[in-house]
Amino acid sequence: MEALEGSLERITYYNDTTLFMVARLRSGDDVLHTIIGNMPRFSVGERLRLQGDWRQHQDYGRQFQVSNYELVMPHNVLGIQRFLSSGLIKGVGPATAEKIVDHFGMETLEVIEHNPVRLTEVEGIGEKKAAMIGASLQERLEVMNVMTFLQSYGVSTGYASRIYKKYGDDTVKIVSENPYRLADEVFGVGFRTADKIALEMGLAPDSAERIRAALLFLLNQAQDEGHIYLPRVELINRIMDALTTEECKLPPDGVEQQLIRLVKEGQLILDTSGAEEAVYLAPLYYAEVYTAKRLREIAASQLTFNSGELPAFEDAEYTLAPGQREAVLKALDAGLLVVTGGPGTGKTTTICSLLSLFLGQGLEVMLAAPTGRAAKRMTEATGMEAKTIHRLLEFTNIEGEGYRFQRDEERPLKAHAVIVDEMSMVDQTLFFHLLKAIPPGCKLVLVGDMDQLPSVGPGNILRDIIASGAVPVARLEQIFRQAGESAIVSNAHLVNTGQMPQLNEKSNDFYFLSESEPEKIVETILDLCSRRLPKYKNKDAIHDIQVLSPMRRNILGVENLNLRLQQELNPAAPHKSEMRGGGITFRLGDKVMQIRNNYQKEVYNGDIGQITHINREDGEMIVLFPDVGGARDVVYDQAELDELVLSYAVSVHKSQGSEYPVVVLPVVTQHYILLQRNLLYTAITRAKELVVLIGTKKALAIAVRNNKVEERYTRLAVRLAAEVL
Repeated sequence: MEALEGSLERITYYNDTTLFMVARLRSGDDVLHTIIGNMPRFSVGERLRLQGDWRQHQDYGRQFQVSNYELVMPHNVLGIQRFLSSGLIKGVGPATAEKIVDHFGMETLEVIEHNPVRLTEVEGIGEKKAAMIGASLQERLEVMNVMTFLQSYGVSTGYASRIYKKYGDDTVKIVSENPYRLADEVFGVGFRTADKIALEMGLAPDSAERIRAALLFLLNQAQDEGHIYLPRVELINRIMDALTTEECKLPPDGVEQQLIRLVKEGQLILDTSGAEEAVYLAPLYYAEVYTAKRLREIAASQLTFNSGELPAFEDAEYTLAPGQREAVLKALDAGLLVVTGGPGTGKTTTICSLLSLFLGQGLEVMLAAPTGRAAKRMTEATGMEAKTIHRLLEFTNIEGEGYRFQRDEERPLKAHAVIVDEMSMVDQTLFFHLLKAIPPGCKLVLVGDMDQLPSVGPGNILRDIIASGAVPVARLEQIFRQAGESAIVSNAHLVNTGQMPQLNEKSNDFYFLSESEPEKIVETILDLCSRRLPKYKNKDAIHDIQVLSPMRRNILGVENLNLRLQQELNPAAPHKSEMRGGGITFRLGDKVMQIRNNYQKEVYNGDIGQITHINREDGEMIVLFPDVGGARDVVYDQAELDELVLSYAVSVHKSQGSEYPVVVLPVVTQHYILLQRNLLYTAITRAKELVVLIGTKKALAIAVRNNKVEERYTRLAVRLAAEVL
């Protein structure tokens, strides 16, 4: 085995799944070498000490096949300068790095690490910036130690940085004692990685700790799939599949033993009330039981109006269709009301009618929606401020307690009526907290389209409440004339009833382009977004046009479409700063999406914004997000960039609750597994002015016929129906 040492000059290829990297390394004799192997995603400018073997590739020439790797600090002036200017050290860009190294030479890293205040000797560096540079280098050194510890377990540099940020100097100790904590506590580190670390540290494959960790992981994973619980038999089968190998045959009774132990400890709940035994994570069980109980209480409460006042209200304010009038009449007496209907059926008008009626009665009314985008639309439609449910419930960081909802049973909302829009997006956990804050005697009106995709989080709240038959429901089915003239609306309703959309009708808002070759579809999408649609509809290519896709991967998936659209709509240029994070190159002007809730920044999963500033020296990026009150800047440091992805294209699931002027959607048989009616329906109804479908009629027909709604394990409907209201 031979050795090679040098600084990373360029990453030619990297696979985030396999960790396979092809890169160019500049050795001490200033020669560039090609290195290949499975490694963390190192950053350009870092110095590596490698062990491996030379090989001759018939196409690519001489390569160094890496077997072992180690990060080392640069040991010459040029290497130090490259390291500092690589973007790894916050507060230092190429110009600053050159000035620092010119001043301190080979002592540069020693000065920064042990006496960073001396950096103020360099022109343009004050005490604050000097301290920041020193702290950043110190963190980088610690990360390097952590990465050396984790590298044999396949943990990437990005994850090592994230792990260190979570645990600091205790990282090695915590991971050594219980690697499964990583799966629970560090965003992006899953059970597979934690399990690999645990096994390589010597944990027995059939150990109680491994089985318990797997049980909790699989139930948490089930939440990500939308389930509130898993049937006991299915959970056991999932455990056996996940943990059984040729070397380790897990005995089912060992799994059962740990399951019962977790039940006794109160971490899991075993519900035997149904036809099959259900295993819940304890918080979700109590949330579901409370939800059913509280909904019954709210529905039974009385806050009755004088129905004789309705005609006068109607004449003065609105002319209501029969379904809308029924909804308003039901709201006069019902403590709890669900209003459901598709596009163009007047849900917004009904909300405005209810709001006007409630306010006319002198009631204190609050409006809410699950996302900032939906709350903004509700505000614009009603003329009254709507808040996200999180803001309505005053979700705040309490010193010593962390983030929690300020509004609950002890401090309920000061309202006589609460109207919530886009209820199909609300998951079980959020709805539980909302119900806790509804005061006694307060009316609750839930509005949404039950035929859209269910919430990203666990549960199927709107559909379950309607299916229970235990709550008053007003169904809006009449399509109003103006909406009926829209092919978007009419075709959405055709799809929802299992009929093919009208593709050959003359329309200026709904088009189908026939194409079967995936690469040609990509090229058509690029042409539509960059040239044809902006010219046809006078729309901004980045802000007004949204590409949707059912899948993340493959040539027509979100990830590839984003790379191609970024190249087309926002290509690299000397005046556009860039910053890399989470395996993505972010560029000034890019459209990006938040992919996890960040309560500290008040940005949430699915929020879309635009990069307005990148400062590589400080390692910061600013994203402008639209908000209910206008727009606001959110600052990210480099370690937080894994919370963002490009969003020129987004999944249909992530588009829920949004409206876009123009929607472009590929519909192809390659997406067969996700060709579902409610997914197609949801995608079409995201568009306000224009829909363009690109693909084949065969794929479209498959989606229309496939009315299989993804089953979610919940018992809310059963619990509600158990005591008819």
